[in-house]
Amino acid sequence: MKRNRDDTPTILLVDDDQAHRLMLTANLSAHGYRVEQLADGDEVLPFLAEHSVDLIVLDMKMERLDGLATLSLLLQAGHDTPVIMLTAFSSVESAVEAMKKGAFDYIAKPVDIDELQVLIDRALSFTAMSEENRSLKTRLGERFSFNNIVGNSPAMQEMFATLAMVAPSDATVLITGESGTGKELVANALHQNSLRRDAPFITLNCAALNENLLESELFGHEAGAFTGASGRRRGRFERAHGGTLFLDEIGDMSLPIQAKILRVLQEGEFERLGGTETIKVDVRLLAATHKDLQAMIEAGTFRQDLYFRLSVVPVNLPPLRERSLDIPELANLFLHRYARKNQKDIKGFHPEVINLLIHYEWPGNIRELENTIERAVILCHGEQITPHDLPSHLLSKEVREFGSDTPDKTFTLRDMEREMIRSTLEKTGNNKSRTAKILGVARQTLLNKIKEYGF
Repeated sequence: MKRNRDDTPTILLVDDDQAHRLMLTANLSAHGYRVEQLADGDEVLPFLAEHSVDLIVLDMKMERLDGLATLSLLLQAGHDTPVIMLTAFSSVESAVEAMKKGAFDYIAKPVDIDELQVLIDRALSFTAMSEENRSLKTRLGERFSFNNIVGNSPAMQEMFATLAMVAPSDATVLITGESGTGKELVANALHQNSLRRDAPFITLNCAALNENLLESELFGHEAGAFTGASGRRRGRFERAHGGTLFLDEIGDMSLPIQAKILRVLQEGEFERLGGTETIKVDVRLLAATHKDLQAMIEAGTFRQDLYFRLSVVPVNLPPLRERSLDIPELANLFLHRYARKNQKDIKGFHPEVINLLIHYEWPGNIRELENTIERAVILCHGEQITPHDLPSHLLSKEVREFGSDTPDKTFTLRDMEREMIRSTLEKTGNNKSRTAKILGVARQTLLNKIKEYGF
């Protein structure tokens, strides 16, 4: 956040009502803020070209350029300063529209100074946290490439910091997480940022092979070791010598193969199937699984000593439903990737699409999101991905019926706001406090909306 030398936050107050502007200025100044004043929206961009501010308080109704138009110009110009909208009670719907377009929040007139103070503190804290996360990612990026691993959520930022620290070492890493969360991407990033980056990176999905084939793939075999073994074959451990071996779905290994893996980790040696020669290897092992290995240990189907060897550094990838803030960035990444691949000129997403993507549970995680965006790109006929380009299971019954009754109509923000509130209430078991927190609105605002929509 841009700050003045004395670190006092600067608020730009834009309101064509001079008396109201002066009243707010006096109160905000008394709370310790530096306040700059403008009388209309058309003055904002010229002012920001010469001055830095930390937050903008913007009136919705102004004579020359209203709040929504001013907000649009700010966003088009690339300004990311948080904006709080001032609105009359009768114009709350317009303020909600402003939030969908990028405003941080809104407050109704007559303004409650204490409530405004809370909103300002929240906006400044959110901005500071976002800048800290961007700064952390930039600093780590100087020595660590994230290889298309997208995430600004706290859980992902914490994971990035762990990866940056462990990548240069030879430590064994156990990557856990649901299917589709990107475990192989993490393994590849660890290798590419290690001292072994110029050596082989060999992968093997342990769930894809039966026990005999898996053993042969891992350790190799001699001619005649089994029917069809016509010659000597080097296994994945040999091929990864000097580099990294990534074993995906390691929870699907049998106990005998687990014992052989443990030996390689402890002693750095093994024999090929059907052979007697002891082969020494220098391999860094990375492993991944979507299974609960602790439960498997208790059930006797996974070796505890192997678990301890594998999980020197545990890394857990959160499911996509727990990092919904990352969905827009991921969706845009996939949109640009598949628009190029399919030679389509698609500019972006209709706002309702992002809301639908954020509120879907994504049982297939990032892999499902990527497939969904690829499908939408293929089906899209315009410059924007619309809800009609999404598979029907992403839409609620109400949204599907709405779309089928009016196939050429796009959803209004009011329609989507109603659906967002309804679906979030359903997910939280009608817990209004949790719903308000997820939607990022005050509890009283949520209660007013519930009454308005008749839930």
